Amino acid sequence: MQRFAIALLGVSAALAAPSIPSKRATVSGSAEGFAAGVTGGGSAAAVTPKTTDELVSYLGDSEPRVIILNQEFDFTKTEGSKTDSGCSPWGTSSQCQIAINKDDWCKNYQSSAPTVSSITYNAAGVEGIKVGSDKTLVGQGSKGVIKGKGLRMANGVKNVIIQNIHVTEINPQYVWGGDGITIDGADMIWIDHVKTSLIGRQHIVLGESSSGKVTISNSEIDGTTKWSAQCNAYHYWSVLFLGSDDTVTFKGNYIHNTSGRGPKVGGKTVLHAVNNYWGDIDPTGHAFEIDSGAYILAEGNTFNAVKTPVSVSEGKLYTGTDCSSALGRACVKNNLSGSGEFSGSDSDVLSSFSGAKPAAAENDASGVPSSAGFGKI
Repeated sequence: MQRFAIALLGVSAALAAPSIPSKRATVSGSAEGFAAGVTGGGSAAAVTPKTTDELVSYLGDSEPRVIILNQEFDFTKTEGSKTDSGCSPWGTSSQCQIAINKDDWCKNYQSSAPTVSSITYNAAGVEGIKVGSDKTLVGQGSKGVIKGKGLRMANGVKNVIIQNIHVTEINPQYVWGGDGITIDGADMIWIDHVKTSLIGRQHIVLGESSSGKVTISNSEIDGTTKWSAQCNAYHYWSVLFLGSDDTVTFKGNYIHNTSGRGPKVGGKTVLHAVNNYWGDIDPTGHAFEIDSGAYILAEGNTFNAVKTPVSVSEGKLYTGTDCSSALGRACVKNNLSGSGEFSGSDSDVLSSFSGAKPAAAENDASGVPSSAGFGKI
């Protein structure tokens, strides 16, 4: 009888004891720079999709959402395959990317290139998942992977946080096979601790429509590939900023195994490039391309054995340290270790930062390769 009473007491105690909640992913830190103040899904109850359909639904609806990714979502077969013609503008070896004839691109721009009569690719990769306003998408540990399809924030979408995920394997053999992350006509977007790899076209692209305030931080642009426009295992189409009225903070990012557009900046873009790290860049390629209309303040960045930190400089670039009038502090020198020239004296760039709260700058960006990317927060 005594044993029975003790057993009942144990059961009662177990029932009365509070349950221990499982560890859930939450947003780490807050956005610096132009997208400071972004809240994403805020305090909305977290949801954890289990299927690709659920993920698409949560991301695209009109409700504020906090979406937790704790698995891989494979889109490579969700929309079937598509067959088109194409061309080989950069060579016909097995290491060269092939271009899909999107909107007669081969005919209009590469008419002399060898044609490819039949290309079969995953249809899902061509356009990213539509992300609505007031969304937080955050990966748990190193589990949050989206394979075969990117993310797209466009047409007035606002207030989005994407953190700690890996976007990968979007038709990497084929130019025009799809982009990793697209922002086009959006505002208040924070991309943080995201990794992109094996992407057919751009890893990250800000389109021609105005995208207001964007912060891209602590992310890894991994250009390692078997197929490239240079036919040499360095991805060319890395980061493209073309917005008509964009202000972009690009901080603490690791760009490697690329040969160009790292980033390409044009349109009417104000870019604060701070504490980024470029390493293992194609010796025959380059990092920055600066087109007319771009205003770039670059400080505290590290170029490690980058032969050509910037290839075209038609816009305005400032790399000096006299920034107190605009930033309230001195700017930090860039570190060129075994690298070519990277300098600009267009101090009128600083006027674009009037009234803004710029991201802080550290003197040393050498730790960026070990801290940037997903699974590291």
